[in-house]
Amino acid sequence: MPNPEMMPIGLFARRTGLTASALRFYADCGLLVPAEVDPVTGYRSYGSEQVTRASDLRRLREIAMPLPAVRAVLDADPAEAARLVDEHVAKVLGDAAAVRRKAAAFVASRAEAPRRPVAVVKGPVLADAVEQVLTAAGCDPDLPVLGGLRVEASCEAVTLTATDRYRLSTRGLVPAEPVGSAWAATVDGDDVRGAVAAMRRSVLVRVEAAPHAVRLRTADGEDRYCRLLPDPFPDHRLMLASLPEVGTRVTVDRNPLLHALEQHAGELITLRTARHALYVLSDGDEPPGARLPATVTGPDLRARFAFTTLYPAVSTALGPEVMLDLRGHDLPVTIRSADRGDLTTLAMPTAPDHEAPQPPKPTEPLRCPLPPDKDTLGCPLPPDKDTLE
Repeated sequence: MPNPEMMPIGLFARRTGLTASALRFYADCGLLVPAEVDPVTGYRSYGSEQVTRASDLRRLREIAMPLPAVRAVLDADPAEAARLVDEHVAKVLGDAAAVRRKAAAFVASRAEAPRRPVAVVKGPVLADAVEQVLTAAGCDPDLPVLGGLRVEASCEAVTLTATDRYRLSTRGLVPAEPVGSAWAATVDGDDVRGAVAAMRRSVLVRVEAAPHAVRLRTADGEDRYCRLLPDPFPDHRLMLASLPEVGTRVTVDRNPLLHALEQHAGELITLRTARHALYVLSDGDEPPGARLPATVTGPDLRARFAFTTLYPAVSTALGPEVMLDLRGHDLPVTIRSADRGDLTTLAMPTAPDHEAPQPPKPTEPLRCPLPPDKDTLGCPLPPDKDTLE
């Protein structure tokens, strides 16, 4: 009499998402042996208790885990299994980054146009600037350019900019050596992040441009290539030029402000200015909340922010004090170092309906100046795609 808890291979395949041929392969590998095999017909049957193992096996193969590693994960306790999966993911990401670098180097080497000197910058300074500015980069499949780093170079300055349309960070660097004429392009953010460690170890980094990539020449003699993104970068300069005058200015110690934000519970944070103080409040609360001594000029003002927007903007500021330039409850706040102006960050308050900002629809235009009913910075896209100027 057949066992009601046993399943023929076809039914088991449907239950687990594996094909019958895959189940035969895994049985031959010893990863998933049938509970029963009919000695006459050779028909394979599986028990209901094998469904979890089979499903786990399928999911591990979906992330391209090799069979020996799959066996180790399936036979491990939960903590060890998690470690092995993390180890595999790290290897896959490392391999993907290496492939990207090699692909960019290949494409650049095949380009007919000669490489163009762009800038020479002190390596550790450039590495710090990249990490600070890229905190404002986004991750939007519909707008991949928001994950990029805008680089604008001239004889006098190298300016780095990133934005996800709710934050914008920009920092200007003084070149170590004067180089050529003006140039601008958007560099892939992941590629340039991968080069940060090499930048930090190099006294100088020489940046050279090709049609599809930039080459970073460091002291170790190994060139790093970063892809250029072809889509137009939001016109942050037009947005910055259209901002209204600052109404209220607050200078506050950076570390106490960061501590107050870290201790805050909830996704939304309200900043309220008062005479000689800045209050960090939960949404809808009134003072006292967290009261921070501050130098305040201008009228009292209240603005609400998403924690994920405000905290990175403050944490990357330079120096012991930060200056907050407030324009209104629905307009961007400028966050900069009180004694160093080379790093500037803008953060957009949340919508008046208390909802945290949501990514824009793909069809929603990026307009400037900021529409009153939107909660993005309002960076417009230039009409034409970027070129190597």
